[in-house]
Amino acid sequence: MGKIEWAMWANEQALASGLILLTGGIVGVAGQFRGWQFAAYAVAAGVFVCLLEYPRSKRSKGTSMARTGQYCFTVCVKAFGPLTRNYYVRAFLHAAICVPGGFMLATVLGCVCLGIASLIYLAAAIHGEHWEPILPRKEIRKPVDSVKNPPQNPPPRPPPEMHRKRVDDLEGAAYDNPMTVTDE
Repeated sequence: MGKIEWAMWANEQALASGLILLTGGIVGVAGQFRGWQFAAYAVAAGVFVCLLEYPRSKRSKGTSMARTGQYCFTVCVKAFGPLTRNYYVRAFLHAAICVPGGFMLATVLGCVCLGIASLIYLAAAIHGEHWEPILPRKEIRKPVDSVKNPPQNPPPRPPPEMHRKRVDDLEGAAYDNPMTVTDE
């Protein structure tokens, strides 16, 4: 069995929970619910979590697929150094961010999802994982030969009896049809 990469699951969970937290915050602010200040906080926290979690980490083995437009966010996350690379820091950061979301019904789902992402990040940190940026590779292309080599095997040939007969008249040059053709 292969080793589970907890950080990959935590990243997806945290990104989804950031979007859920953002959506719940927008609903709470737009509805002017009681305690809408918590909803305003949830909007800011949801945007922060989405910006932090949008860049995927490089996998330890196998290929890593970067998200579309991830490079500019990767540079920003990479600039914060060990604060964003260490999954212990992310686990405690997400746990702290999700607490105020529990005081309002519109943001409770985002709070719970972010708390689960925090626990998954804690599991990733315990297993020794850390965030590695996916940087664009510089592809070195080999020059392509413009002249192709000829085929090594000859093409299949029809049997000799199927060859066109060389006769001067058109009637004799036609193929012999083994089936009789009748006009009805």
